[in-house]
Amino acid sequence: MCKEIVKSPETSGKLTFLVSLKQPGSRDGTIQCFIKRDKSNLTYHLFLCLNPALLAENGKFLLSAKRIRRTTYTEYVISMDAGNISRSSSSYIGKLRSNFLGTKFIIYDTQPPYNSTHIPPSGRTSRRFYSKKVSLKVPSGSCNIAQVTYELNVLGTRGPRKMHCVMHSITASALNAGGTVPGQPEVLPHPMEDSFRSISFSKFLDHSIEFSSSRFSEFGEGCNEDDDGKMRPLVLKNKPPRWHEQLQCWCLNFRSRVTVASVKNFQLIAATQPAAGDPTPSQPALSGQDKIILQFGKVGKDMFTMDYRYPLSAFQAFAICLSSFDTKLACE
Repeated sequence: MCKEIVKSPETSGKLTFLVSLKQPGSRDGTIQCFIKRDKSNLTYHLFLCLNPALLAENGKFLLSAKRIRRTTYTEYVISMDAGNISRSSSSYIGKLRSNFLGTKFIIYDTQPPYNSTHIPPSGRTSRRFYSKKVSLKVPSGSCNIAQVTYELNVLGTRGPRKMHCVMHSITASALNAGGTVPGQPEVLPHPMEDSFRSISFSKFLDHSIEFSSSRFSEFGEGCNEDDDGKMRPLVLKNKPPRWHEQLQCWCLNFRSRVTVASVKNFQLIAATQPAAGDPTPSQPALSGQDKIILQFGKVGKDMFTMDYRYPLSAFQAFAICLSSFDTKLACE
């Protein structure tokens, strides 16, 4: 009954139930959010913007992340709980992991984005797969749903960052007229609960199908690679800024949503260039290719805006923006 009354963000443009955080954003406009950074404890909090004029004082808590430094990589643990940000928490929903240089990032989800007919890319099949009930199991937080890459700046010249995102969990056809994002979570846990902080994502998806334990490569294929290889993942790239002669700086039109110049600021649009070694475009001709799918920018010392739209979800957009915070030794 609730699913019939309350529509998904794709059609309503609103974040209602917890499941909305992993569903695509609005097709007709952007969902405006903001991120608060706390440098003292290396945490980041995502809020739904209720009043654009009062970012710091008005907002609905959505997600939080904590930066954890390792010897060879950096990891951002993403949780629905602002006070308990750890992988052991029931509110843990995914993570972002970088390489040593901070130029490549993998977004991991705790749940596979596709339905029960999908098989993990490891090539190994559990004995239980041949039983009457398919029983496969994916380790928590190890489903690769996207990869974010920043172009190396080998000459050390000053200039804007160049980035692109390969969304393994979203097909390129999603941007076509009538296109959809497959494998969306639909189960609504505790539908009468209105607090984002108190519900776990553990029951968002159908658990009648379990995935067998397999270790995914650090920067390998995602969980949604289809068997016939025909469906291509959605690729996003940053919109190139233009050089402003009078201001002597690189500029993008954020439509008053970004007010402070920063190398972290970016806008993502659909990419159309051919993949390496592939004579055909990596994506079909898409309607509205110039639409800003995600934009992120600075508005204060530790305050940033994040506006996203279909086909990205709040969780995916937040993870992509977290990659911009990380130190990039070979990019700038």
